[in-house]
Amino acid sequence: MSEILINLAPLNADRQSQLFGKLDENIKLIENSFNVNIKLEESHLKITGDEDQLERVSVLFNNLFEVLKKQRELDKKDLSYSIDLIKAGNTASILELLNETVVHTSMGKPIKAKTLGQKRYLDSIKQNDVVFGIGPAGTGKTYLAMAAAVRAFKNKEVNRIILTRPAVEAGENLGFLPGDLQMKVDPYLRPLYDALFEILGHDNYNKYVEKGLIEVAPLAYMRGRTLDNAFVILDEAQNTTSEQMKMFLTRLGYGSKAIITGDITQTDLPRGKQSGLKTVLHILRHVRGIGIVYLGNNDIVRHPLVQRIISAYDKYDEEKKAIKEKKKENE
Repeated sequence: MSEILINLAPLNADRQSQLFGKLDENIKLIENSFNVNIKLEESHLKITGDEDQLERVSVLFNNLFEVLKKQRELDKKDLSYSIDLIKAGNTASILELLNETVVHTSMGKPIKAKTLGQKRYLDSIKQNDVVFGIGPAGTGKTYLAMAAAVRAFKNKEVNRIILTRPAVEAGENLGFLPGDLQMKVDPYLRPLYDALFEILGHDNYNKYVEKGLIEVAPLAYMRGRTLDNAFVILDEAQNTTSEQMKMFLTRLGYGSKAIITGDITQTDLPRGKQSGLKTVLHILRHVRGIGIVYLGNNDIVRHPLVQRIISAYDKYDEEKKAIKEKKKENE
């Protein structure tokens, strides 16, 4: 067993309190994550454990010190993500994620990348006119695209925001639902409304909709249109057919940007029908001006259980696949 000392002098009492967390919960999390023992001795932390783990913990504390110098609070999610990065062999500081605010919500909350994958996604949106954001639930694909759209709109880089998604499965079969067309499609567009309400506020959202500056519509509404000077987001794109995807991408006009988001592991298409998202990723993978960003389980920013649930499903799918392949070999 080896030991190292971490000097707490660079942090004042308030910052040290943030570092430790309530009832030292942050210290306990670090101890459990790296199998080390941490004790406070005057103005130092005495850390004992295996040498390779002590090196990682030293890097972690350096990163956390930098974060606490920049902001007053240490978010538990930031701490957990920092630990995950270092355990995966990545010594990058989450500080670089805190440098840029995409936009502020109506309540003044800053929207920023929370993972390195999310930062890559936002950088790709800046650099490309068409970006595919692919990943599981909770990785911020749609929300960050919305934030980027609002920023572009506020900066007068585009004249309007258009949000769309396939309404029901791929065929958009809405006839069985009660009410007029708007009432039929609203439940499927609700996640888009909710995100816009949070970012813009209800009053601003209604004002922009009335002026035709923001449009939320099912994908079928895009047919036959040319979308100039617009920021267009296609959500749940895994539920498009190849024909729908081609139709959407060829709507793009001058001065426009398109973000296509989806989770290729969860399609609602009829059995045997190929997802337009899967197909287009293969077709456009080498086209200049198109960005493709894959977000993974480490980019999930919902409840920690969501990450574990998705990982468990991935493991189950892999086991199923292995059993199928073994069965084929035996036949």
